[in-house]
Amino acid sequence: MPLSSPSFDRVPLRRDFWRDRPVLVTGATGLLGSWLTEALVEAEAAVVALVRDEVPQSRLWSTRAAERVSVVRGRVEDQALIERALGEYEIECVFHLAAQTIVTIANKNPVSTFETNVKGTWSVLEACRRSPSVKRIVFASSDKAYGDHEMLPYDESAPLQGRHPYDVSKSAADLIAQSYHATFGLPVAVTRCGNFYGGGDLNWNRIVPGTIRSVLRGEAPLIRSDGTYVRDYFYVKDGVHAYLTLAEQLDQPGIAGQAFNFSNEIQVDVLALTRQILAALGSGLEPEVLGQASGEIRHQYLSARKARERLGWRPLYGLDEGLAETVAWYRRFFEDHRPRPVASEAA
Repeated sequence: MPLSSPSFDRVPLRRDFWRDRPVLVTGATGLLGSWLTEALVEAEAAVVALVRDEVPQSRLWSTRAAERVSVVRGRVEDQALIERALGEYEIECVFHLAAQTIVTIANKNPVSTFETNVKGTWSVLEACRRSPSVKRIVFASSDKAYGDHEMLPYDESAPLQGRHPYDVSKSAADLIAQSYHATFGLPVAVTRCGNFYGGGDLNWNRIVPGTIRSVLRGEAPLIRSDGTYVRDYFYVKDGVHAYLTLAEQLDQPGIAGQAFNFSNEIQVDVLALTRQILAALGSGLEPEVLGQASGEIRHQYLSARKARERLGWRPLYGLDEGLAETVAWYRRFFEDHRPRPVASEAA
């Protein structure tokens, strides 16, 4: 019987499936990783988190789930480390989320992005191939793996043709994951999601957390592009639901080796999203449009028909609901992290 914790009141957590199941999550301190790790702990899985950097403000460490997670410290490119963790913890399920996810960083530092996103992927998959306990792997690709297409929305038959560094890294890693299934029969499936948003995203150059932080500081939010770029925004709890659903069905015929889009199937331009956030915050500020974005796809959104039909998956949140929860999370975050006055010493 699916049960949910208060944090996942709509997301069905199948304790009958996950209880005591050994799971490795790479990228566990990231936006999706922190929420997914918490959900797995709430579902009573035996969770191991691969952590590269200590990020004190990561949402994961502020949850009660952190006390119930085994931590392996190291880089996702370290195949020997991954293989040791898989063997020593007898891992049965792997969620490979670790990646460099910021487009602007990829454009400035392409080599480190390729190292993490491409080499990191083959390192994890090769370690899984050599580990007999691993029975299911979910690999996080991206809608950016498709590159730029005139035909919208993108479905899973669209070719992977990234051109800019981040997009190329996701196209390449996506194809590598597919090749490990086609060649070695590795039980891996691929997710391609839109732009995640939700509480816990500390990458302030992203539009949702950056706008919220600016407004809460009384500053006009900045839009790097000209405001007309269209994206597919996807609430993090819907992402958790998608990843759990796919992992739970990976042993069903015809699922391994497949890629699935997960999306609310709505188109929102950056300026409209910014104004929606301003409205949710009750702010009269006006965004400042910089028009500085380059090396990015202008118009992109996904069809999730395959996930609906093959997996029975549906999004659980609308954009208004997701933004309302996100705004509430950041209000609490900034209240908790507000500098406290220092009491003066008595003379």
